[in-house]
Amino acid sequence: MIRRTLAALVTLALAAGVSAAAPATAAAPLPSQWRGYWVDAFNEGVYTPAQVTKLVQDAQKIKANALIVQIARRYDCFCNRALYPRTDAAIAPLPYDPLDEVIAQGHAAGMQVHAWVNVNTMWNSATPHSSPEHVFNKHGLNATGADRWLNKRADGLERMGNNAYMDPANPGAVNYIVQAIQSIMREYDVDGINLDYVRYPDFNSTTTHSDWGYSETSLARFHAATGRTDVPAASDPQFSDWRRTQMTNLVRKIYLGMWEVDPRARLSMDGITYSYGPQTMGGWEKTRPYAEVLQDWKGWQAEGIMDTVVAMNYKRNWMPDQKQMFDEWTEVLADWQGERQAVVGPALYLNDIPDSVTQVRTALAPTAAGNTVAGWSGYSYANPTRAGVGQSAAVRDAERDLLVQALTQGPDAPFANEVAVPSMPWKYTPSEGHVAGRVTLRDGTPLDQIKVTLQPLTTGGSAVSRLADGDGWFGFVHLDPGFYLVQIELPNGTVGRPVAVARVTAGGVAKTDFTQLIRL
Repeated sequence: MIRRTLAALVTLALAAGVSAAAPATAAAPLPSQWRGYWVDAFNEGVYTPAQVTKLVQDAQKIKANALIVQIARRYDCFCNRALYPRTDAAIAPLPYDPLDEVIAQGHAAGMQVHAWVNVNTMWNSATPHSSPEHVFNKHGLNATGADRWLNKRADGLERMGNNAYMDPANPGAVNYIVQAIQSIMREYDVDGINLDYVRYPDFNSTTTHSDWGYSETSLARFHAATGRTDVPAASDPQFSDWRRTQMTNLVRKIYLGMWEVDPRARLSMDGITYSYGPQTMGGWEKTRPYAEVLQDWKGWQAEGIMDTVVAMNYKRNWMPDQKQMFDEWTEVLADWQGERQAVVGPALYLNDIPDSVTQVRTALAPTAAGNTVAGWSGYSYANPTRAGVGQSAAVRDAERDLLVQALTQGPDAPFANEVAVPSMPWKYTPSEGHVAGRVTLRDGTPLDQIKVTLQPLTTGGSAVSRLADGDGWFGFVHLDPGFYLVQIELPNGTVGRPVAVARVTAGGVAKTDFTQLIRL
């Protein structure tokens, strides 16, 4: 997080000739609005310290307050001190650390830095990563059984060209993802983590269901959870719901894992907005994000396990059908935020400058219900306009400056004024707490998909139940402070033992492990 001590503020004040004994009247707070760029690592932008300097300067021109910087592309890290191995990309040699550099320069300029992490994209090259510790080398094509973390399509394919994907139903893969994100947060002063590809893959036979999730581990866990023995069809509703639950379990585990390291860090994700919105499709459950790639970002916000949805609302404003798509998704993003936040992320590379300005105005305007999104994030810094795609760096720089001019110059320009990143009161001044734990046998074997029920003892509300994940882990979020009974339903149907009492405090995570209590 960006921090300034009182002593530092006094020093700055004295240097400016302001008396510490008689401080000047505090300036009015800036209006709240997320504003920034996605900065992808497949293009230059953070490869050298000089590129970072230029990135920060360019972001200042647009009055940005946040940068979403791709740090983990395909489980290779643009950093030196994380569980992910350092990238093989042509970045400046050691000891250069791109994430350190972006944080130092970005924070000095008053911007937040959010580490963009690709979740379920394992690798995308015919040449393996140089590190034997890379997940594709350890848990890819040469691995077997539960150590094989590859997702598999219904037709048996595990790679689409050179693209390989992580299986979110594999407990080992899930734990690695959570631990890797925690490692970034422990080692670097990031303001948040931004999740990309937190979903099942593309390359499906239809837009109504996912063809993925057929790994040996995934099917075995599905059979254990349902009692079925068949290979379910990709369109099977029970199988789709089960796979979607695996994604939600992963997000919940990331959310609470981050909370344990830094309760004030923001978890954001890149929400899919394929095709038309729910207004045209007949509801959220019939949209492509929910049905085809099994990404329930609406549900994640409602549960409170996603602070900010940064929606990839990649539409061409100059095409009437896509303009309708953009407008529909923008409306529901604003109206579905609830107590969390949504940011519209347009595709700058698909539009000329007038169309991008139109999309900014549309994104920031109130909906019919009177709601507005939390802000704007342009995709991407490297390709700021349609006219610049495939052109030289000089042309793209000139296009970026023209976009800045159109967005910031003039009293009615949408980015004429400075803004502040919206606060997160549920994290900055929390009034709720959480419960997390793990269920295992005495020898450490996790009890997969065991039913865990949380019953309020001293607060209002009803009991809530969910299944532990493949590592026996469970979590409940945003609970009123008080005492809760935690009850485990054993595989033979016995209810009532074991039980424990969790004391929830504001801002805390009550740990309730059942690792020494269960004997089958």
